[in-house]
Amino acid sequence: MADPGPNIIFIMSDDHASHAMSCYGSQINQTPNIDRIAKGGMRLDNCFCTNALCTPSRASILTGTYSHINGATTLSPARMNPDLAAFPQLLQDNGYQTAIFGKWHLGTEPDSCPKGFDDWTVLPGQGRYHNPEFICENENGLQRYTETGYVTDIVTDMSLDWLKDRNPDAPFCLLCHHKAPHRPWYPDEKHAGMFLNEDVPEPETLYDDYSNRASAAEAARMRVGPHMSYRDLKSEVPEELPEKQLRAWAYQRYIKDYLRVIASVDDNVGRLLDYLEEEGLDENTMVIYTSDQGFFLGDHGWFDKRFMYEEALRMPFIVKYPKEIEPGSVNDDIALNVDFPSLFLDLAGVSEPESFQGRSIRPLLRGETPDDWRDSMYYRYWMHGDGCHNAYAHYGIRTKRYKLIYYYADGLNQPGTGDEIHEPEWELFDLHQDPCELHNVYNDPQYASIIKDLKEELHRLQAELRDERYYKDRD
Repeated sequence: MADPGPNIIFIMSDDHASHAMSCYGSQINQTPNIDRIAKGGMRLDNCFCTNALCTPSRASILTGTYSHINGATTLSPARMNPDLAAFPQLLQDNGYQTAIFGKWHLGTEPDSCPKGFDDWTVLPGQGRYHNPEFICENENGLQRYTETGYVTDIVTDMSLDWLKDRNPDAPFCLLCHHKAPHRPWYPDEKHAGMFLNEDVPEPETLYDDYSNRASAAEAARMRVGPHMSYRDLKSEVPEELPEKQLRAWAYQRYIKDYLRVIASVDDNVGRLLDYLEEEGLDENTMVIYTSDQGFFLGDHGWFDKRFMYEEALRMPFIVKYPKEIEPGSVNDDIALNVDFPSLFLDLAGVSEPESFQGRSIRPLLRGETPDDWRDSMYYRYWMHGDGCHNAYAHYGIRTKRYKLIYYYADGLNQPGTGDEIHEPEWELFDLHQDPCELHNVYNDPQYASIIKDLKEELHRLQAELRDERYYKDRD
């Protein structure tokens, strides 16, 4: 009889930056239970998203495709193409028990609800932290109901209940998707007292003045303090303060709540890990913890994500599977969110559909980097202006050393966005010399040949990935 493949538990939070995880060297918090996965397996140091927004990243993770292929280029009204092959359905068709609980964020109309799952219960939209509403499906169709309690605990309760009731003779794939730590940040009672009598260390670039950068950086409405709301800070914003003082004050207000909700996620990751160990399931279960993208934790004076800057682009990805992964190992090859479905099908022995654009990272997890593994990645953010954070549309390429970004900065063919046009601009960062991305060297003659090579690779990737709607560089 063929090996049915390992079980898979895919835990994904929302907006959890890797630099708020102690296994990634966080200077501001501890995540002991999440660290258990890294200590028992591998940490990926260069895992990136291809579009740093919740809906697009989730669509890419399900379908193994970039935003221009799956249709989820922005937030609403852009929607994922329901006809694309998605990994849960393919696993289900090949004998896996499948379930998802928690955040979905891909629409709750009948044609956009979760498919390919034996059981599912999801939050409508962003969902609430306290006494959240859920949507599920039963013999009477789609049902909405409210659960009493804290959302992170409830999502974990649902996941554990399903694990206990599953068929023990068939492999399973469980998606446990937490709302936390998405904005606005409302901690539970257990963690509300954390950090009350201490200051959280400030990031090195909290007081960035956006000099020597494209105009997009200064134009973005993501500044800690001036662009935050009462809900973010649980207080009126003292707008009379000079901006530097306001940033310092607001940073302490929001980062503490952000870290408090992460502490609850960490506790609940521990509950799942404990169950696997108690039931003897940990040896044959791949456990992954990730987030749908990164987040600015005061870096560059910002909150939110969207930009191709490191803090938003980088995804945490830690994985434990004792049968194949060496405990405490680290990998720095470029991995992408579009690779995840290929990994899951590889584990299950299921052939990939032709639509997939990623590649299984299973060899990386075994410590065997293929000779032809990618040395560059393509990123595109579509949601120009967006009426909220005013992040300019852009695309770019990242290699191990360089990052080239092109702000084409209009929304003419992007569903749901405005059509305001700005002059296009380029940014080039030498990540070895400038890891904080403070010095745009695009106009430095020393980098002319590097820019030429990067542009050629950028256009090669666009053609290979069939991004036919991209804007030709207008420089």
